[in-house]
Amino acid sequence: MSEKRELTRAETVRMRRKQQSQKRLTQSSVLATRPLPPVTSRESQGYAMPKRSANPNVNRRYQASISLAGVHVQMPAISMPRTDFGWRWLSLFLSLAFSVAIYLMWTLPEFRVSAATVNGNQRLSAEEINAVLNVAGQPVFNMTPLDLETRLRLNYPELASANIAVTLPNALTVNVTERKPIIVWQQNGGYTWIDADGVAFRPRGAAENLISVAAIAAPAPGLPSANDPLSPVPFLSQDMVEAIQTLAPSVPAGTPMIYDPAYGLGWNDDRGWQVFFGTDAKDMVLKLQVYQAMVASLTQHGIYPTFISVQYVNAPYYRMSR
Repeated sequence: MSEKRELTRAETVRMRRKQQSQKRLTQSSVLATRPLPPVTSRESQGYAMPKRSANPNVNRRYQASISLAGVHVQMPAISMPRTDFGWRWLSLFLSLAFSVAIYLMWTLPEFRVSAATVNGNQRLSAEEINAVLNVAGQPVFNMTPLDLETRLRLNYPELASANIAVTLPNALTVNVTERKPIIVWQQNGGYTWIDADGVAFRPRGAAENLISVAAIAAPAPGLPSANDPLSPVPFLSQDMVEAIQTLAPSVPAGTPMIYDPAYGLGWNDDRGWQVFFGTDAKDMVLKLQVYQAMVASLTQHGIYPTFISVQYVNAPYYRMSR
């Protein structure tokens, strides 16, 4: 008969784990076959979303309650109509109101201009300016200042600037700056005024201390203004205007300055000759000095020419009578 072998520690642990696993399987089988307890259904007392009415025009009712310490107040229900239809009526009302307002502003005499108020004019009358603007009886909302300024400047080149302001209910203010004449240009039996920019315009009234120029023919025009598109093309170039101003103090009193396209600017000297200096203002002061030196030398030698030219400062010359 064989002796019983003693189990090792590892074998004992494996046997214990196997027994525990079989025990858990047995308990799971018992729980799976146990009948379920009866289920009791209770009516839910929670908040349920109200169903939206299929009719979009149904009024909505709102209830509000206010709770204070020891006091409970139940507010009455308030019915709020839908606003879709109300906004349409409001839009229609606003459209009609705006239409009536626009109609009244265009038709009421309180919004019509009677005449423009003119400031800054000296020679040009307010009546002449209003005649060109032609705003009498027009609605103030129909006034475009830029268009009126353009119309005024194109009709009156003697205006150096014009600024028009429109204010409610019916005011139109015109601020103008007139050109100042410095030259009176005589040609072909007529004359015109010219300002420091070389712009020619119609004489109005009287002006003092003007430089008189008698022209045989018209000069070459100046360049248009790059900063002022409404300014007319200058009748004289800026260089020629400066030359006239430089020569003017040397012209004998009571003698007009002469413009000849071939020789430029000059005059008839009372000693019996004509003198010309060209039209370039750059060396005009030096030309005058050369001329005075020539006259002193000629008269000293008893020479009285009929023509002296200092058009070119490096090549002055004179001519004797034939």
